[in-house]
Amino acid sequence: MSTLAADYEKTEMGTIQIAPEVIEVIAGLATIEVNGVAGMSGGFAGGIVELLGRKNLSKGVKVEVGQREAAVDVSIIVEYGNRIPEIASEIQHNVKRSIEMMTGLHVIEVNVHVHDVHFKAGEKPEEEETQVLRVK
Repeated sequence: MSTLAADYEKTEMGTIQIAPEVIEVIAGLATIEVNGVAGMSGGFAGGIVELLGRKNLSKGVKVEVGQREAAVDVSIIVEYGNRIPEIASEIQHNVKRSIEMMTGLHVIEVNVHVHDVHFKAGEKPEEEETQVLRVK
């Protein structure tokens, strides 16, 4: 769930507002930069947006934004053969660094949810052949 604090950063020129959707996009891009991430795992609405031809850069990302802090949840699909704890740790560091560098917000947590494993084209047919042989 996205929230935005009532008070924004005030400067001598005016106020600075950062929409939660901006944080979601930054987190999504920082996540897919990590090797071993096959993609983001979004909900039903995210799938419909992509079917309509739009790239949803915040797919699989939820943020809570306060006046000075942010908490992030990312849902991912991992490529088969990679170590999930290493990928998750790298995602946490990359997302935290990207958000803090670009927005100045302090990221208090980055939760990584692994929803699926993506198999390469050559690996999946072998599994299907085994299932066919077992059925005969």
